Amino acid sequence: MENTEKIKIDVPLMADLASTKKHPEYLLWVGCSGAFDDRAKKITRAFVKLLAYLKIDYAYLGSEETCCGDPARRSGNEMLYQMQALSVIETLNLYDIKKIIAICPHCYNILKNDYPDLGGNYEVIHHTTFLQELIEEGKLKLDSRVFEKNKITFHDPCYLGRCNNEYDASRNILKAILSEKIEMPRNRSNALCCGGGGGQMFKEAEKGDKEIYEERTEEVLETGANIVATACPYCATMLTDGIKYKNKNEEVRNLDIAEIIVEAISL
Repeated sequence: MENTEKIKIDVPLMADLASTKKHPEYLLWVGCSGAFDDRAKKITRAFVKLLAYLKIDYAYLGSEETCCGDPARRSGNEMLYQMQALSVIETLNLYDIKKIIAICPHCYNILKNDYPDLGGNYEVIHHTTFLQELIEEGKLKLDSRVFEKNKITFHDPCYLGRCNNEYDASRNILKAILSEKIEMPRNRSNALCCGGGGGQMFKEAEKGDKEIYEERTEEVLETGANIVATACPYCATMLTDGIKYKNKNEEVRNLDIAEIIVEAISL
């Protein structure tokens, strides 16, 4: 295996490459969570490490990236969504973007399924699908023994699963890692939301007996798993909070699929 300690991580900026007439193959869409949320920043860093390790030809927009508009649309503010989306499309078209890798399923879903209605047509891929394809092609080799003493359960993100019918990429990656896997009773299309989607991440809790993230965390803990794998920054934040709320943060870890791969190749 390549000595990962010598890998230089230099995140290229789209504007800088454009000024030298270079056009990367992929745009990395960081997303608001990946840029501002402390938990999600760790996922962004992990994925960027993998991009550097794999020598992927990519760039990101930096301060030119604005919110994709998903929270506005899901919260019912259609005008704000369209203003945001049209602004983003103008920026993407300025750089002649063709392929986008998105870490957040909410960004992935809206860029892939909603933007075409406003003239924004791009090939959008979620980071777990991207990583799975590289593993299948033999370009990314994992040390399957790193997690062999662990028990892992996977939480399906709503906007990746129910909205886009993607259930297998993350599970296939986990299959490549030697460990015990266990499904929660509610999984795949029947999985319980983490409680962060549909704009809920940004509003106060409504009246009720229990938070959604608390109930989902209880389902995680009932499996006996010491790692809950996620593939969405919203889910990561909500479940990390749930694990802390249950005082289990010293016993149970939340790891995004990208973070699991980073540990499996000792990056």
